[in-house]
Amino acid sequence: MKLVVFGAGNIGRSFVGQLFARAGYEVVFVDIDDELVAALNREGRYRIEIRDRCPEEIWVEGVSAIHGREVERVARELAEADMAATAVGPSALPHVYPTIAQALMLRRNGGAPPLDIIICENLREAAAAFASGLREHLPRDFPIDDAAGLIETSIGKMVPIMPEEVQRRDPLLLYAEAYNTLILDATAFSNPITGVPGLDPKENMRAYVDRKAFIHNCGHAACAYLGHLALPQAACIWECVEHPEVREAARRAMWESASALIRRYPDEFDEANQRDHVEDLLSRFGNRALGDTVYRVGRDLPRKLSRDDRLVGALLLDAEEEIPAPAATLATAAGFLFRGADERKAMFPADEEFSNELERRGEKWALSEVCGLRGDDPAEASIARSIERAFAYLQARPEDWLRRFLSDPGSVLASPR
Repeated sequence: MKLVVFGAGNIGRSFVGQLFARAGYEVVFVDIDDELVAALNREGRYRIEIRDRCPEEIWVEGVSAIHGREVERVARELAEADMAATAVGPSALPHVYPTIAQALMLRRNGGAPPLDIIICENLREAAAAFASGLREHLPRDFPIDDAAGLIETSIGKMVPIMPEEVQRRDPLLLYAEAYNTLILDATAFSNPITGVPGLDPKENMRAYVDRKAFIHNCGHAACAYLGHLALPQAACIWECVEHPEVREAARRAMWESASALIRRYPDEFDEANQRDHVEDLLSRFGNRALGDTVYRVGRDLPRKLSRDDRLVGALLLDAEEEIPAPAATLATAAGFLFRGADERKAMFPADEEFSNELERRGEKWALSEVCGLRGDDPAEASIARSIERAFAYLQARPEDWLRRFLSDPGSVLASPR
């Protein structure tokens, strides 16, 4: 059995590749990092350190890699594979569509069965986006629905950025948390669902994609953005989570989304299972051993503050379900002020550009052009005004600003600018 994985980065290796390799699959990674590809082929295995309450060392065996530039070779591997996966990041997906399209045509011409592709990306409506991208490289009449199963996932595993010094010693080593469950769409498989341990197929995948975006990602971002303001010197996300007021504000933001999701998906979620989920996530966010950084969790503001992502997307959901959302509103405004830096003290390039544009053009620009909130829609205009008021409050930042907010969030967001 063979799995081809596009992307030999953190999620590709620590999660999907690891699950399938331990189940006996040959795993072939496709990547454009010369050093990584060479190391995987030289070693044929790699190590994962589970940094959690019960530390563990995992060796992932039987792996190899192909450089992404070798399109013909990759297409041939896919033509013979049992399954495929992507873990390249949404912005890089357009670069893999041509190769996958070529492989699908090879498979169809050779009489091979459909190819199930597990889409391990933080992307809502991932299957539709993937199909649209593939169609650009396929004949107009190609039966893509018969040739491929496009399987959406909810990626909950947290994998930190590896310190540069550690990466120099062993470019294949990864740190990861113990969580090892891959939620994926049970209805999207073209072939029988594989019995790989750790896969958790769900019939209502949209509910779990939304839960990941608007509880997990929203809460993580709230910890990073509010924590960055409350504890400017904090390097690790656990430091933010251990700050009682940051933790409480993040909990409230997550619970706002949880309340909205209970209304939207009553057959999947209820108060008990969502309260357990929120508390479990806060415990995982606070994992000291993992060493996850505020920089990693908060970086890429243009994406994380965009309309369909973790904060503004949550606010739109909350508004649709008539759930007040002061904590997520404050966290969104705090994102405008995020200036997290890596171990070299450098900001993420997109964040530096966002910061410069915000200073030059103001928060109305960010609300319209980055957050995508429409001024001609009454509900969205109301969300934008609340974020503006929260932003003004954070810029002024009175003494005990977070405690004041938690004591009376309504007065902070309702106060005139």
